[in-house]
Amino acid sequence: MKKKWNISFLIIALILTLLSYWNYRNRVYDWDMPGYIGCLYTLQFPDHPDKVRILTYGDIKKEAPQAEYKDILGILKPADKARQAFASDTRAFSEQLPYFQIKAGYNTAVLFLYSLGFSTPQSVLVLSAFSYFISGLLFFYLMKLSFPENQLMASVFTVGAMLLPPMAYMARISTPDLFIFQFMLLFLIALFRKWNQWALFPVLFIIILIRPDYIPFALSYLALEAGLRFYRNRKISFDLLLQGTLLIVLYLFIIRFYHYPGWKHLFYDTFIYRRPVISAQAPDFSFRDYLDILYLKIIYFKKITLTAIVLLGLTFYCSKDARLRLIALLIFVNIYIKFLFFPHSSGLRFFFGFIMMLLVICVYAAANKYNGFRLRKIA
Repeated sequence: MKKKWNISFLIIALILTLLSYWNYRNRVYDWDMPGYIGCLYTLQFPDHPDKVRILTYGDIKKEAPQAEYKDILGILKPADKARQAFASDTRAFSEQLPYFQIKAGYNTAVLFLYSLGFSTPQSVLVLSAFSYFISGLLFFYLMKLSFPENQLMASVFTVGAMLLPPMAYMARISTPDLFIFQFMLLFLIALFRKWNQWALFPVLFIIILIRPDYIPFALSYLALEAGLRFYRNRKISFDLLLQGTLLIVLYLFIIRFYHYPGWKHLFYDTFIYRRPVISAQAPDFSFRDYLDILYLKIIYFKKITLTAIVLLGLTFYCSKDARLRLIALLIFVNIYIKFLFFPHSSGLRFFFGFIMMLLVICVYAAANKYNGFRLRKIA
């Protein structure tokens, strides 16, 4: 059995290598790239913002296809005045960087690749391709936990998941979404393997370090664990309380250290009007404006809603394990917590990690219910 799993692992690793290479060959130079490259150069030249902007766009121009570079500059029709300002106005560009700088863990990984000799655009895009590869291996391991005696099912589910269009798309663009997805999968492995809580805590810590906006997910998980412990033992879990406090401190430190403008600014720039210069205009909108945008966006959230409900329903049907059900419900709720703060209904990648976590839990529950989908011998 071990030999069969080793062969399956080698086959999956080969397939993932080919897919990663293909995604990198078809990489996309998108308009988020200047933000992350700007973060890298700001670390090197903190007192020279003009140099940071010039180097950032100069590096992209050297490598990007002309059409994609023009899109980054905002000069394709319809023209984007905000992008044009970021490319030509140092003040406009510099004021955008905190939106990217708060993803400190991701930027650290980009800096590491840059220190190895990759160009700045390559550092960002290679990280996406590499994260795709590692995510595939972790996904395969989770499928192995679900199908301990069925290498074929584990392999088919893994390849199928990695071929999903959102997964391939994230592997080709400048985004921390696949980078953080590795740690979301590691979080599930920790749950299925029943790691000690302090062994799991670094995973949560890194998740917040990569994307501070995942703080509701981390805190809600700790709250769930504390609630389950209190229900069983009638005792307050001070270790979980300490972990939650440490994560909040990390979150606040990142927000303050990088002078993050705040949620209201992000919401305004994303859903109302992308300001060329943030400090030139206050992000004024009413609660009614927020509700109107939320209502409009949730109408186009149907596919994610339907998928999440089906996966949650199947998990509850296949498993009577109360803790597994609660974890699935926790992930489901966090999809909508994230949506309330950032209702980007057309951006599936912002919610894809949670959907894939629900899928893994659903497959795990179904595999346990149906004995790994093994064919039974006819007597």
